[in-house]
Amino acid sequence: MNFPLPVEYRRFLPRFYRLASVSVLSNLMVPLAGLCDTAFLGHLEDIRYLAGVILGSILFDYLYRVLKFIRSGTNTITAEAVGREDEEGILLAILRSGLIALIIAFTILILQYPIEK
Repeated sequence: MNFPLPVEYRRFLPRFYRLASVSVLSNLMVPLAGLCDTAFLGHLEDIRYLAGVILGSILFDYLYRVLKFIRSGTNTITAEAVGREDEEGILLAILRSGLIALIIAFTILILQYPIEK
């Protein structure tokens, strides 16, 4: 079955595919960086360097995904408040997300030294 697309979708799809491809490529960069580090350090004589880079890459990847999830949630809540024209909701969404970001940043700073050791 071949369904014809309306005109507005035909103009939308190339832009959508362009944005989707950039999003897919940006999501591949963090694991690829870890893979390149692993390939480079795999040739060293001591396995400790490789283990440290792999653990760091995994921790960074998880942190990146968690922060990306929080960003997406913030975008959703803010967009809903904008759609309702709720200025107080917009401000609360921004303040709530800012507070979460500060808590995560503070936690990272506190745990920086124990993670290093």
